[in-house]
Order: sequence, then structure tokens, then C-alpha cells
Amino acid sequence: MTNLFHSWRAAIRIARRDAWRSKGRSFLVLAMIALPILGVSAFSLTFRSAELTPGQKLERDIGAADARFSDALTDGTPIVQDPKGDQSTTVEDYSKGDKPWPDGPTDVRKTIPAGATVLTDTSGSAKLTTAYGLLTTDVRELKAADPVAKGIMRLRAGRFPEKADEVAVTTSFLESSGLRLGSTLSARGFDRSYTITGEYELPSDLKQEQINALPGAFLKPYGAAVEKSGLPAPGYSGSFLVRMPGAASGGFTWNMVKEINTKGVQVVSRAVVLNPPPDAEVPLYQREGWGAYEESTAAKAAALAAAGTVVGLAMLEICLLAGPAFAVGARRSRRQLGLVGANGGARSHIRAIVLSGGLVIGVAAAVVGTVLAVILTFALRPYLEEYLGQRFGSFTVRPLEILAIGALAVLTGLLSAIVPAITASRETVLASLTGRRGVRKSSRVLPLLGLAALLIGAVIALYGSVVTDSFIIVAGGSAIAELGVVAMTPALVGLFGRTGRWLPLSPRLALRDAVRNRGRTAPAVAAVLAAVAGTVAVSTYAASNDAQNEAGYHPSLPYGAVRVLTGEDGGRDAAAARDAVLRTLPVDLRADVSRISVGRTGCSTWDASKGCGQYEIVIPAANQCPLWTASADGTDPASRFTKEQRHALAKDWRCATGEDGGSVSTPGSLLIADAALLKVLGITDPGAVQALADGKYVSFSRPQVDKAGKVGVKLVTDSEAAQRASEQNKPTPGEVKTFTAYQVPGSPKTYGMQGLLSPAAAKAAGITTVPLGTYFSTDRMPNAEQRQRLDAELAKLGGGVDLTVEQGYVSRYDIVLIALTIFAGLVTIGAAGIATGLAQADAEADLKTLAAVGAPPRVRRILSGFQCGVVAAMGVLLGSVAGVLPAMGLRLTDERQQLAYYQEALDNGWGGVTDGPPEVPIVVPWQTLAALLVFVPLGAALLAALVTRSRGALARRAAH
Repeated sequence: MTNLFHSWRAAIRIARRDAWRSKGRSFLVLAMIALPILGVSAFSLTFRSAELTPGQKLERDIGAADARFSDALTDGTPIVQDPKGDQSTTVEDYSKGDKPWPDGPTDVRKTIPAGATVLTDTSGSAKLTTAYGLLTTDVRELKAADPVAKGIMRLRAGRFPEKADEVAVTTSFLESSGLRLGSTLSARGFDRSYTITGEYELPSDLKQEQINALPGAFLKPYGAAVEKSGLPAPGYSGSFLVRMPGAASGGFTWNMVKEINTKGVQVVSRAVVLNPPPDAEVPLYQREGWGAYEESTAAKAAALAAAGTVVGLAMLEICLLAGPAFAVGARRSRRQLGLVGANGGARSHIRAIVLSGGLVIGVAAAVVGTVLAVILTFALRPYLEEYLGQRFGSFTVRPLEILAIGALAVLTGLLSAIVPAITASRETVLASLTGRRGVRKSSRVLPLLGLAALLIGAVIALYGSVVTDSFIIVAGGSAIAELGVVAMTPALVGLFGRTGRWLPLSPRLALRDAVRNRGRTAPAVAAVLAAVAGTVAVSTYAASNDAQNEAGYHPSLPYGAVRVLTGEDGGRDAAAARDAVLRTLPVDLRADVSRISVGRTGCSTWDASKGCGQYEIVIPAANQCPLWTASADGTDPASRFTKEQRHALAKDWRCATGEDGGSVSTPGSLLIADAALLKVLGITDPGAVQALADGKYVSFSRPQVDKAGKVGVKLVTDSEAAQRASEQNKPTPGEVKTFTAYQVPGSPKTYGMQGLLSPAAAKAAGITTVPLGTYFSTDRMPNAEQRQRLDAELAKLGGGVDLTVEQGYVSRYDIVLIALTIFAGLVTIGAAGIATGLAQADAEADLKTLAAVGAPPRVRRILSGFQCGVVAAMGVLLGSVAGVLPAMGLRLTDERQQLAYYQEALDNGWGGVTDGPPEVPIVVPWQTLAALLVFVPLGAALLAALVTRSRGALARRAAH
């Protein structure tokens, strides 16, 4: 044992000295191993620091209070909830439909114990005046300066409001509004103004735009009932922060929470969250479908398998890249290792010296990567918090995780040095001292094992893609097959050597050198193969997905067209939005559109509040889809038909969704406009233009038109009566306006519009309309600068304007494909460069011989370039072939899943299947492959030729 310790100690000292003497090579390998360690360690530190403890979450939610009481809106009906207070439902089951769901407020204040300190916490929104115009912003009424609320908001400057005419605002609001401390602001429709006295942030949402006011100071026009009954104002959410008297009160126990639940109030209790009860004591978890969420064992296993695969492939990549670098060191230390053998050293001693090189560099990489990760994460903490949008709970370092990540670096260093260590130990002492290379035969077992792994992996991937729907099986089989190709790399390199007879002298010499020295060529080719295979697999899958998405893309408007819609405040901002577009964009045609308004004109499009009515397009009973027609007994309408009938009805014109990609946010997708809208949308039917001029209803939806060629528009003034009729499956009460319809032939592209009525026809029928917005066509696509100016103009109007600029299909994968190509190119150039460096070290004597017989100096550059290009070309070619296969398997799995969903839709009679079964194409990214197959090897060769010196350094005469 003592001899073993001393031999390894000596080996480590030799390896450390050798690493220090060869600083360039050592730094290269250290950086290769340390960079992934740096990234993983930084991710671990960031993730753990951003992960909040239950106590930290409570501080940001309820401050220093013991509990938060909120109305479950069940009209006081008893509820059951989970211990965290996130979920709740009524005790009684109302899902059967025999009783109406209890929907109404509860007086929460009556459930708060006497003597408790109570803070009202109410939230809403308003359009606020800014330096640029109007900005829709969240409003929170909470006495933030009270000790009970400490921790919910963190003050950054100034102070929290103390008077009714003061507000504090978030940092994000100040940045967006152009205001500062001391500025005044007001809300649209308010007579009073407010002074900004403080700047604060929400620790869990740094990007939220919010203002804080005292209770009743801002939302008072909407919430007079709040002060009277303790109920939140309509349209707003409110709760109460409660703190029990006495430091040792113990807060609200689980039994107390369940007692409060019986009055329809939901509670977030500090004591319960920090010490939750067993699941068996939670009534909610005893309900079907409401159990405590826990990630399944299969999901955990899949996640671990995915993580293990990623880590394993990363380690394999590093080993393949770093292995030749260690081989360089072993080659250059041949004489030193030969002297060890000549002085009685065994082969195990030589292996220990080379392995110690991997150990030394692995430990150094672990230390450097870990220390840099801690320093950078700590230094960049403010920027990371801003990027994540939340503050860290604390800077958390988990030593075991950091040690485990560091151990990966050490393991990677050792694995990288294994093959060079075995190769060096097999050198005879005479060959090492004289510099002779000897003749070594390639292993015949490894290619056979690789072929077996390739076949087994291919069968597994084929099984996963054809028989099952599991991505994990396909990915696992593909990984096994790729490892098999990696194992076959030495044999495949030998096959490439047979093509040398057709090549000129320099590339033939480079290829012959690569084949004769497979020990250094194969790892570099395998590293390129692994990187390129992964790149090609992801690129092929992404390109195929992209092609499918492009085929299924439905534009919202004609290419280059623009639309601004304002459904709020009775279209008050429609004219301003229209003028903003006219000022900033290259408009060609313009079409103003309106919508039907029932009740008071200030209502929004779908507003069902008091005084706001609604309308609907009457669909004749004969045109209604039988699969969607509600049954009297409340059962699923599709259950009345057989599977064959559902198949037929799912393709029936009455059940077609009629969606062509666009959407119009009005009931029945009905717009009020003249023929200019048809021009903007590219609808050229002259009959539609004439029908509008004749006061007819232009229909693009066949079910809307009855047998007599009429369309009915029902005006509903009583929204509450309409809601009751809907719940009872009865016709909605209201006056019906009937129009003669013109059914547009064929299926023109309408971009969501299903009906069109002229303003004159609507007025003649006694229908009130309000502005909705404007459609525009442009003579050229608006550029980025014009878009930014328009966004700035519309921002002044607040958040009620919906802007659409149709740019056509925009690929989400372009940047991914570019990034993958660059990554694969860098790995390829790096691996080929390492192999070229090793080749030059091995072939130094041959290069000197060439120079001695009269070869010009440029031969050294040319040969170096071709050596690098040969390695890159072999790896890229093999990787491209290996990468396409797993992508095809994954796409076949996608096709099976989508076909299964389509068949399920047919069986159940769902709509949206009239287009037929889905098409799942397999598209090869030829641009990416061309860049990899042509430009990357060529670039690697040129780069190697440029950085290689034409003349070699004078060799020092070896001492004998």
C-alpha cells in the first residue's frame, strides 16, 4: 500500500510538472473541461438562490401577517381548501348540474376574530396619465407602511403614501411612464390627481407596473361598498391581511382554517403553510381529481434519464476532444516515459503518470470552474435577478451539489486520459527511447461492438417511432446507435483511406496519415461526429416542425395589412388610433369598421354589466351542428350518435368551424363597414359589393343563412335574462332584426370575418353602432422603425388598442438553426485543430525530410490544412448521416400521435377535422447541411493553413 501511495505521488508530481511546462496544451484541456463546469455550477447557484423557502414566499405574499383572508365567491357556501390556500372548491358537489353553482360575495370581515389587526388589500387597474399619454396599470390599495405589510413591497426611494392624494409606484412603472418622484398623475375619468411619493419593487415580480395607494383613495369611485361591508368592488379582487394579537398567539391552525372555510372564506395561514397537515387530514385531497400534486415516478425517471443523457453526451464530447490533447502530451513525453521504463518502471507506472495528467488538469478545472462560478454568480446577482424578474431569497450554495459537479470535472479528466495512458504503456522502452513508432494493428472487436450497438439502437428507435408513442424510446435508441457509430469510427476512417487513390498528392498524404494514425484521428472524428449528429438531428426536427407550422399558418390579414381595434369605452380611442397609423405607416387603402352596440354606448365589446346589452347571430335550427346542439337532459350531444354517424357529422358543413386564421372580436364575427373593407381584405366578388350597396347582409358563413335567404341579428338588452336562459338551455330573449342575405360563393379568405353589414343598412334597421377600429392596406411592408413609432403613438392611448401587422409566417427556428450550425462548426474546427496539432507533432520528422529533399516551405501549410480538412470532412459526413435518422424517428412518432388525435376527434365528433388528416413532413435542412459539409471543412482547412508556420523550429539534439 505504501509503495502504491509513493508511486502515485511521484506520478502526480511528474504530471504537474509536465502540465506546467506545456502551458498551452494544459490551458486548452483545462478550458475545455472547466467551461461546462462553470456553466453547470453557475446554473446550480442561480437556481438554488432563486428558489424560495416557504417562509420567504409567505413574506412576499402576506408580509408579517398571520393569514390572508379572501372571498371564495361562493355566496357563503362552505368550501374545502388545500393547506397552501391556492385551491378550493365547495363542499357540496354542483358538477351534476341539478343545482346552480353558488356565485356571489361573502362578507369576509365577519369571519375575522375580534381584536385582530386587519389590513385591506384590494387590487384593480386603471388607465393612468403619463409623460407620453395613457398607460393601463395595476392599482393596489394597501397600507404598505404598516408593519403587518412588511416584506410585500420593498421601498427603493422616497416613502409609501400617507395621504389619500399620494401614491407610490414600482420602478418598472417609472421607466415606462417617464415620470419621477414628485410627479403628479391621474386616471382616466378621475377628477383628482395624485403625487408620487415613493418608488418600490415587488420582490417576486420586478417587471410589474403597479401603483400603491391607501385603501379607498384610488378605487373609491368603484368601491363605496368596500367601506360599508368589507366586500371588494365589482371587477376587483380584494383580501384582508390579519394578524392576531400577542407574539405567542400561534396564528391560525389547520382546524381554525377549516372552521373559517365553512363560511365560504379561503385562508392562507402562515402556521399551516410552514407546518402542513398530513394529506389524510385535508378534505380537498379526498376528492377525485383534487389530490396533492406530486410528480410521478415515471416523470422523475424520464427527467433523470434526460439529464443523465445530456451529462453523458457532454462528458463524451469533452473526452473525445481532450483525449487527443493528452495523446499529444504522451507523444511529446515519450522519451521521459521511456526513461521511466528503462529504470525499472512498470507499465502501471507509465499509465499512472499519464492518468495523473488527467487527474491534475481535472482537479484544476474543477477548482477554477467552481470558483469562477461562485464569483461570477455573486457579482452578476443584480443582473440575474433583473433577468429572472425576481429577487433571490438568499445567495444559496449547496456544497454537495458543487462537489458533485466538481467531481464530474475530475472524472472527465481521468476518462480523457485513459486511452492515451493505455497507448503509452504499450510502447516498448526501445521504441520510446529511439523515437520509433512501431506497427500497431487496429482492434477488430470494437467495430463489431459498434455495429451491434448501431443495429440494436436502430431497432429500438424504429420500435419507438412505429409501435409506441414514446419520445424517450426513440431518443434512447438513437443515442445507442450514435455511440455505435462512434465505436465504429476507426474502421470507418480506414474505409475513407481507400478514396485517397483519386486525390492529388497533398490531400492523399493527409488522408494516408489520418488512416495510419487512427489512434489520434478517430477520437477527433468521433467528437465531430457526435456534435454534428446532434446538430443535424435537432436541425432536421426543427426544420420539419417549421415546415408543418408554415403549412398550417393562417394569416390574420393579407400580407402587409394593418388593423387597429378598440373594443373599450365605446370606441373612444378608435379615431386617435386610426390617425396614429396614418401618420406613421405607408397606408394605401383604409376601411373604418364599427360594431353593434346594445345598451349604453360606453360598454366594451363583451361587457355584460348593468346597462350593457349584447347581440347574437341567430343560427337556424336546421343549420345547427347536431354534435353541438344542447340536449334537454344535459348529456353530451355527441353521445346520441354512433361512431360512424359522428365520423360523417364531423365533416358536415354545419359542423365546420369556419376558421381561416384570423379573428374578429365581435359576436358572430360581424363587422359594420362599407365596400372598402372588401378591397383591403382582397375579396374581389362583385356580388358582395353590390349586396352592400343594396343594404343586404353579406355572409361568409353558410350556417348563418336560412332557407329563405335571411339572416337574423338578435338584440338582447337584458344580459341577466340572457344568462339565465343560457343556463337553462332556452332561447335568449330579444328583438330580432332580419336582413336579406347574400351568401358569398366559394370559400374566400375572410381573415375571421363571417358577416358584413353596411352602416346605412344598420341605421335603417334601427341598430346602434359604435366605432371599432380601422383596417389598412399598405404599399410596402412597414419597417421596424415605423413599427416602433406607431407603438409609441398607441402607447399614449393606454392598453385598450389591439394592433395587428401581418408579416406572414415568421420562422421561430432560424436563430436555432444558425446557433446549432455555429456550435457544430466551432466543435468541428476545435477537434480538427487538435488532431492537426497531434499530426504535426507526430510527423515532424517527415516534414523535415520533405524539407531536406527540396519541398518548398508552403508544403507544410498545405499539408496542415488538408490534415485538418480531412478530419473535419470525415466527421461532418458521418455525423450528417447519423443525425438524420433519429430526427426521422421523432417525426414518425409525431405523426402517430397527431393521427391518433385526429382519429379521436373523428370518433368523438369534434369539429375542426374537415381539412383531413394531418400532414407531418420530414424536411432536411439543406442550408445547414451545406454549411456543415462544405464551408466548415473548408474553413477549418484554411484556418489551419493560415496559423501553421511555413518553417519548422530547429530541433534540439537529443542526449544519449
